[in-house]
Amino acid sequence: MNRYKFSKVLRDNLGRRNYDQTLFPKIEEAENDIYITARIGDRLDMYAHRFYRDTSLWWVIAQANQLSNGSLSVEPGKQIRIPQNLQKILSDLEFLNKKR
Repeated sequence: MNRYKFSKVLRDNLGRRNYDQTLFPKIEEAENDIYITARIGDRLDMYAHRFYRDTSLWWVIAQANQLSNGSLSVEPGKQIRIPQNLQKILSDLEFLNKKR
C-alpha cells in the first residue's frame, strides 16, 4: 500500500503540487512480532521486502521503531522490531486518513 494513498494533493500559489501530511497509526507491540539485530548495510526497505514482500512498507518498520531520521539505513547493532499484524496497521492507516 502506498503511504500517500490517502494524502490530499495541495497546490501552492504557483501551482506546485504538495502532499498533505499523512497520519500514521501507533503500532503496538504484539506477541508475534519478530526482533532482529541490524547488520552493516541493512535498510528498512530491505526488511520490508524480506518480511512483507513489499519494499513500500518500510514505513511500518520505521514507525514501529520510532525511526524518523529520513533515512532508510539502520544503525548496525540496533534491535529492530518487525510487526506481524500488518493488516491491522494498514486498516488503522486507512481509518486515520480517510476521516480527514
